[in-house]
Formats: sequence, C-alpha cells, structure tokens
Amino acid sequence: MKIALIGYGKMGQMIASVARERGHEVVCIIDPLTSTDTIDSPAFRSADVAIEFSRPDAAEANVRAAIAQGVPVVSGTTGWDVQALQAEMQGKEHAGIIWSSNYSIGVNILFAVNTYLARLLRNSGGYSPCITEVHHVHKLDAPSGTAKTLKEQIVEYGLDGTNGKDIPVESIRKGEVPGIHEVRWESEADILTLRHEAKSRKGFALGAVLAAEWLKGKRGWHQLGEVLDI
Repeated sequence: MKIALIGYGKMGQMIASVARERGHEVVCIIDPLTSTDTIDSPAFRSADVAIEFSRPDAAEANVRAAIAQGVPVVSGTTGWDVQALQAEMQGKEHAGIIWSSNYSIGVNILFAVNTYLARLLRNSGGYSPCITEVHHVHKLDAPSGTAKTLKEQIVEYGLDGTNGKDIPVESIRKGEVPGIHEVRWESEADILTLRHEAKSRKGFALGAVLAAEWLKGKRGWHQLGEVLDI
C-alpha cells in the first residue's frame, strides 16, 4: 500500500517506521520543516491513504485538502472542531475519513470499558468520576483529546461530577511522557480506577497504520471501532 504522511514530527516518523515494517511504501511527506512535497501533487495523489498527525491549527485544512485530492485520510490530530467537519460531510460522497482522539488499541479498549462502567454506575448511584491525563511537554492541547472522549462517554450516560458539578479533568505536562489516562470513580465506600499508560508512541503508530489498511478503497466517514471491531 502507498501511504502519504501529513506531519513528520515524532509521531509521523514512528508511523513511517511502522508502515515500512508492515511492507508499505511512503510515497509523500508533507511537512514544512522536513519536506518540499505538497498535497496538490501527483506524488500525494498516488497514495492509497494519507495519515495526518500535524497541528490543531492546520488539521482541518489538511484533511479537507486530502479529501479534495480524492485520497482517504486517517487523522489523529486533536484540538480542532472535528464534529463540525463531520456534520458538514454527513451524507456527502467523499473519500474515506477516520478520525480518532487516540489510535492505541489499548486506549480503545479503555474507551469500551469506560462506556460499560458508566452504564453500570448510572444505575448504582453514589459514584463521582474524575479524569487525569499526563503527557509530554510538547503536547499543544489540554485536556487531551483522549480525556475529552472519556468525559463525553460518561456524560452520555447522564453522569456528572460531585454534587452536579462538571466532571473534573486534570492535565499534567512533564518530560517526555507518551501518555497516561486515568478515570477514577469514587464513592463513600470505595474507589474504582481505570488506567492506561503508553510505553512509547509505537502503539499509536500501529493503530494508525491498521486504520489506513482498513480504510483503503472506502468512502464516507468511519469510526476506529469499525477497524478494531470493538
């Protein structure tokens, strides 16, 4: 499979490495610091799928440009209004898109368990949730997209924080931490904790490449859950 990369920071470089390990070819790299390639080019249009990990202020334009070139795109950039673009694209015929706040297989299992636990605790009563996320100092958005997804899943079940207040989300930035997410449910009697800790960026990169493999040749907006069958 031929892959175009939009963004070639640490994540982009890891994605390139994982893609090549899996027998794919990187045919185009879009990055203002490392490449002169452009989205409007034959090299980009030759790609079967583009994988976009760039910046919040550039992500929407990048996704739109890729779709305009007829290239399906897997996007992992957080901190921009994905929902607005999804609503705009709804019902339209366009190249395939997958966006996820996190491509780690483990984190997506965490999402599934978080949803299930929220459903159980909605009926049990007495538990108040809070979320903590820790990332490296280079991460631009806070809270992380993953923390926002975890919170949205809980809110969907009508749950909130202590005494009806908003669910608290603590964001910590330190060192080169790849990513830690923890959901804590506390009652007067006990505490339940869900936690995922990434060892490196490779798990995120693998998930993005798996998503690209699945998306090849597809059209429309898709969810990562379809790829992972979760």
